[in-house]
Amino acid sequence: MSILVTGAAGFIGAAVCRALLDRGDEVIGLDSLNAYYDPAVKRARLATFEDRAGFRFVKADLAEPGVLAGLPDGIDRVVHLAAQAGVRYSLEDPLAYVRANLTGHAQVLEFARHRQVRHTVYASSSSVYGANEKVPFAEDDRTDDQVSFYGATKKSDELLSQSYARLYRLPLTGLRFFTVYGPEGRPDMAAWIFAEAILKGAPIRLFNEGRMARDFTYIDDVVTGILAALGRETGAHGPVPHRVYNIGNDRPQDLGEMVRLLEQALGRKAQIELAPMQPGDVERTWADITRARTELGYDPVTPLDEGLARFADWFAARTQS
Repeated sequence: MSILVTGAAGFIGAAVCRALLDRGDEVIGLDSLNAYYDPAVKRARLATFEDRAGFRFVKADLAEPGVLAGLPDGIDRVVHLAAQAGVRYSLEDPLAYVRANLTGHAQVLEFARHRQVRHTVYASSSSVYGANEKVPFAEDDRTDDQVSFYGATKKSDELLSQSYARLYRLPLTGLRFFTVYGPEGRPDMAAWIFAEAILKGAPIRLFNEGRMARDFTYIDDVVTGILAALGRETGAHGPVPHRVYNIGNDRPQDLGEMVRLLEQALGRKAQIELAPMQPGDVERTWADITRARTELGYDPVTPLDEGLARFADWFAARTQS
């Protein structure tokens, strides 16, 4: 099977590439290696699999016209993970999100339509739930009250996908990821920020005066969910072959507990500063994963203490090297 993975040098994308190669698929990995965070982090991920048989890397900006047209024939499926990430950065540079998340997503839909790709799985986000106060978040909850521009672009991707699925019978699956963490993670996410501060003896800022909880989902569990979705027959759920799933842990935990577990794993105490809620943020995320369990067989198995211990081991080794 030949599979295109966009965002191949990203945190989730690199892990997906390795998993696909492990099971014998041919993978074309596309990534722009942009400077949203240090490109060296992305290159280090690529270095773990770019020389493997069956892998080809294409350095390109997905939003540029014609980029996907130059890819070889025979691509069977697409895992579309390329995006401009980050809730807070979307307040600083919203046009970067329009380009990457809207134009880039539309380019993938057009590619899938014209190449008659059998199935495209794409990254959505728990941010689409916005100001929804019902917990846990279920896929059929309202998602039209966005609190971040990032969340608005990811919800727009779902709407674009729904229209393409209806118009062209294009098989599409959207995955709403919930706070993914683990080794090789992103420098702009909590686990990395907190671990770095603890090791440097710098303060950790907990927003909303520390009253924050997240449904932390370990990277291996997320990859398992992506591969399960990739193999799903999308026509099984009615006339429109488009379906969205929550990929979370169904177990929200306080950020303070995350800090405590990182202190334990790193063997150092953290300095805590309490701060007000940030614009675009929400107090709690919580995934109802009933649909993914029932239809995909998705069943996350990694508790936060175990996942953070693995992350801390990786981060400490990286810091020392």
